Amino acid sequence: MGQIVCIANQKGGVGKTTTAVNLAAALAAQKRSVLLVDLDPQGNATMGSGVDKHDLEISSCDVLLGEVQFTDAVTQAPEAGYDVLPANGDLTAAEVGLMNATLKEKRLSLALSGAKERYDFIIIDCPPSLNMLTLNALVAADGVLIPLQCEYYALEGLSALVGTIKQIQGSRNANLRIEGIVRTMHDPRNNLTNEVSAQLIKHFNDRVYRTIIPRNVRVAEAPSHGLPVLLYDKASRGAVAYMALASEFIRRTSANA
Repeated sequence: MGQIVCIANQKGGVGKTTTAVNLAAALAAQKRSVLLVDLDPQGNATMGSGVDKHDLEISSCDVLLGEVQFTDAVTQAPEAGYDVLPANGDLTAAEVGLMNATLKEKRLSLALSGAKERYDFIIIDCPPSLNMLTLNALVAADGVLIPLQCEYYALEGLSALVGTIKQIQGSRNANLRIEGIVRTMHDPRNNLTNEVSAQLIKHFNDRVYRTIIPRNVRVAEAPSHGLPVLLYDKASRGAVAYMALASEFIRRTSANA
């Protein structure tokens, strides 16, 4: 049985979508079957996988609203070796539509009920806010992977997210766990970065992944080409780091299975 892991952080600009896309690609490169679910109305994970969000006939919006099965909406990332449940701005309408829907926070969980039999990993890219879409992801997921940039407000935002996860555990998804925390856009020359990193390890211990994603221009360039960094420049520091992250991710999720 596969595992569903959502990439979540209510703070924007922390490398959430970048991590979702590149982790999916790195897992696929390590011969795992992967579905990347784009749950962000910006559709950046969709575009970063080489799928045109402006050209979608069916998207995750239709799946959440119960109009189609997830298998009808899934497409293939052209070069990256994983499947994508794509998204675009229509998801904003889905969020509004879900507010008064029955089982509104369980729509994604119900839609993906057969996905675990088809894929080793289902990676969900969440929007940068704790809204109905993120709630659906947390209810559907087995674990939460939290990308975090080591800066001044990071720990404060992280404590709020951990509190939300505990609420979900208590009321809607008792099996939800924090899969881990990944330090992203890391610059070891920055003293504040190192201080926050040390605080993170002090508070969260082995939940902090050993793999660190460096600040890397090739990682930043890759989405504009519709490619994960592994395909854009596999020798770059960013690509090497995401391959290492995938290996650590596989080890950790196997231990939790």
